[in-house]
Amino acid sequence: MINTALPYSGPIGVFDSGYGGLTILKNIRERLPQYDYIYLGDNARAPYGTRSFDVVYRFTLEAVKYLFAQGCPLVILACNTASAKALRSIQQKDLPGIDATRRVLGVIRPTVEALSGLTESGVIGVLGTQGTVKSRSYDMEVAKLYTGYTTVSQACPMWVSLVENHEADAPGADYFVDKYVGELLAQNKDIDTVLLACTHFPILYDKIRERMPENIKVVCQGDIVAGSLADYLARHPEMDGRCTKGASCRFLTTENPESFSSLARIFLNEHVDVSHVDF
Repeated sequence: MINTALPYSGPIGVFDSGYGGLTILKNIRERLPQYDYIYLGDNARAPYGTRSFDVVYRFTLEAVKYLFAQGCPLVILACNTASAKALRSIQQKDLPGIDATRRVLGVIRPTVEALSGLTESGVIGVLGTQGTVKSRSYDMEVAKLYTGYTTVSQACPMWVSLVENHEADAPGADYFVDKYVGELLAQNKDIDTVLLACTHFPILYDKIRERMPENIKVVCQGDIVAGSLADYLARHPEMDGRCTKGASCRFLTTENPESFSSLARIFLNEHVDVSHVDF
C-alpha cells in the first residue's frame, strides 16, 4: 500500500554489508559535509559476496526498511554486491508499496557513467568480489550505456579478508595482489582503465597501482559516487529539502560495536562511536 502521508525528512542512509562502504561514506561526507548521515553495516551477516541473489535481496531490503524507519528519505547502497543483486528489485517491486516518495540508489550506475571520460581503448578491467563478478552487473550496465566497450572481470576473493584482518600492508598481501592483477591483465592486453568494484579495495590501492602499467588508470568509486550524489540532490531539490543538514553522522552495526569501531579506523582514520541494532 502506498504511503500517502507527508514526506519524511531525515538523514541520508548509507548501507553496506560490512565495512567497505565506509570508503564511500568518507568521500560523500568530504563532498557534502552539511548533511546528516546514518551508516548501517550488516556485519553480523557479512560477507554478502558469496550469497545468493535471493538472500542478498532479502537482507538488503531489511536494511533499507530499517533505515526508512529511522526517517531516511534517501538510502545509498554503498555496496557493489547489494547494488548488483538487490537494487533493481527494491526500486521496482518494493518502493512503490513502501513509500513511493523515498529513493534507494546504488553505486554501479554512477560508476559506469563516469567511465566514458576515462577510457580511450574502450576495454575496462573490473576487479571485484566473486558475487559482483558472477552477477555480471558491470558487464550489463556497460553494454547498456555504451556501444563497442568491452569489460574484463576478475574476482579477487582474498582481498576483503586481507583488509578486514589488518593485513593490507603486510608482505603476504603482495602475493594475492600480484595474482589477481596479473590474471586480469592477462585476459586482454588493451585494458586501459581498471575499476575497483568493491568498496574495500581502495585500502589496497597503493599495492594495486604499483602493479599496473603506468598507462592504465585505476579508478576508485568513492569520489564518483560522492559527485553523483551531489549532482542528484542538485537536480532533485524536493529530495534535497527532505535531507536534514546538521553535519552529523551515526554509525550502526548488527555485530559487536567495539569490533566495528576498531575496524572503522582502517577506512576512516578516526574513532567512531557505534551502536548495535537488530532488524
